[in-house]
Amino acid sequence: MTDPLGQSQVLPYLVGLSKMGYQFTLLSVEKDNRFEKFKDIIEAICKGSNITWVPLKFYTSPPIVSKFYNRYQLLKKAEELHRAQKFQHIHCRSYLAAEVGLVLKKKFGVPFLFDMRGFWADEKKESGLWSQDTWIYRKIYQYYKKQEKILVREASHIISLTYAGKKEMETWSFYDPSVPITVIPCCADMNHFSLTNNSEKNENRLKLGISKDTFVLTYLGAVGTWYMIDEMFQLFLELKKRHIKALFFFITHSNPQFILDKAQQNGISIEDVLIKEASRSEVPQFMKTADIAVSFIQPIYSKLSSSPTKLGEIMAMGIPVVTNSGVGDVAEIVSGRGIVLDALNETTLAGACAAIPDLLQMPAQDIRHRAQEWYDLDKGVGTYKQAYVSIEKSA
Repeated sequence: MTDPLGQSQVLPYLVGLSKMGYQFTLLSVEKDNRFEKFKDIIEAICKGSNITWVPLKFYTSPPIVSKFYNRYQLLKKAEELHRAQKFQHIHCRSYLAAEVGLVLKKKFGVPFLFDMRGFWADEKKESGLWSQDTWIYRKIYQYYKKQEKILVREASHIISLTYAGKKEMETWSFYDPSVPITVIPCCADMNHFSLTNNSEKNENRLKLGISKDTFVLTYLGAVGTWYMIDEMFQLFLELKKRHIKALFFFITHSNPQFILDKAQQNGISIEDVLIKEASRSEVPQFMKTADIAVSFIQPIYSKLSSSPTKLGEIMAMGIPVVTNSGVGDVAEIVSGRGIVLDALNETTLAGACAAIPDLLQMPAQDIRHRAQEWYDLDKGVGTYKQAYVSIEKSA
């Protein structure tokens, strides 16, 4: 919960559902450094919403064994908590948690919701983190593909982040059509990510030492793996041809040196790059310095099920985005409210830069309205409630 995604893509839903009368025991594993830094924030949120948070230590070594130990300790604690509290159903976020939910279903008859969050095993394989050149990772991938079949069959309800992912799952031979699949993208709190204006833009730039006449391209989130940083720097180079005074602003928890090295490899001066780590409360302030944002993600198989968290947050603030197709429902969402590229090369990137002036004339409210249609947190909470009710009725 102390990771950025825990604070943006878990707690806001639980807080909303708590207001509807649901009571939660939240079981998670936490990294030592982030736990010490953010535990008070998470505890305050949970206490204010009557959520019982049970954090466990997240182990990282030895590399592979630790992952299985994390799952083991989650399972033992979940069994202990169930014996004491008798849960009505279990909401499992991603595959490791769903494995725990599966055991509790078989052992105690508790239904579980498989909040899939994407094709996890394929993401690991395609990112290179589970290199298929290494026998142990081949075995782990094969194991989790088998587990995927079982989890999809045994779940009482499945959550997909995208319609593209749902459509793909419905073609799987092992999918049981009697198990509902509900689509809930990575939602954004429309109050937290409020519509920006020129006054805020200038004020936030002043705080960061960015001049009013600088053209600011922003990137929000992690870099590396399937995030196409070289292509994003190539877009920035094209922008520099039109805006000599341009800045590429990274708002990220990723390693700054990796970004700076990539900038230099792409022929970009490090003076044209700004990197800031931001808390959840700081993200809107930093993002509101932007003229435009970019999000390029490899259009690989696993990304059919991907809903980039950053997209809803950026669009909620009325900031236009340049992105690529082949990632979840992104093309449908951004089309008409941003720039969607089917290929990333010198010609298409130059064309995107040429189209930016017209895009900047679009009312920010129009971009925010599209975000509200797809990503509104209140809608997401309401859809989760419908899934819960479906489970309760079928139990």
